[in-house]
Amino acid sequence: EAAQTESPSPTATDTQSASPTGSPTASMNEDQTERKDLVSKAKVTWDKAADTAVKEVPEGKLVDLELKRTDADATASPSGSPTGSASPGMPNPAPSEGAPEWEAKVAQSDGTLHRIDIDAVSGKVFRTMVDPDQDPDDKTQITEWLDKAKQTPEQAVKAATEKAKGTVTHVELGDNDDQQVVWDVDVVDKKNWDKTSVVVDAANGKVLSQKVDKD
Repeated sequence: EAAQTESPSPTATDTQSASPTGSPTASMNEDQTERKDLVSKAKVTWDKAADTAVKEVPEGKLVDLELKRTDADATASPSGSPTGSASPGMPNPAPSEGAPEWEAKVAQSDGTLHRIDIDAVSGKVFRTMVDPDQDPDDKTQITEWLDKAKQTPEQAVKAATEKAKGTVTHVELGDNDDQQVVWDVDVVDKKNWDKTSVVVDAANGKVLSQKVDKD
């Protein structure tokens, strides 16, 4: 009789173990949740951010543009002025730490890279600086890439989004393993928050590969 009174207990544990699968968060991984939060908060599209960034550098050309979270050091002024105030390097107050921003890299004709940070909500530039880590070889490589890149970032994005529909979160000029100059374009699908990385030949605009990030 004692054994019979204990028999209902396995069914109780079964109902408990089934509950996590019913939770809505179980269907989205950490990366998808992060993308949803970041993309949903950003009000400025990649092309608006690109236009803003390029205008900051005379005869500048876009090399890299990424939607990301604002770092803690963005609120610290390089000139030593009080936090939150404008300065030559920081024309507008920085957004709060963790808020969405577009980080752009724009090249001068000699290959010098300028980093421009743009508030992804207001569209205002809050920091500009010359890349301190470049050496002459880096500048030469940038100018060579730009010379070979017959496709503009806009053309590369058009080619990429014809293959993968969604919101553009990253555009970058570089080269692949075959030494081809390419545009890497990341597109986030707002239906499932997966990210597709599309590689576009910067010379002719052909899509060389596309890969969905399932991690």
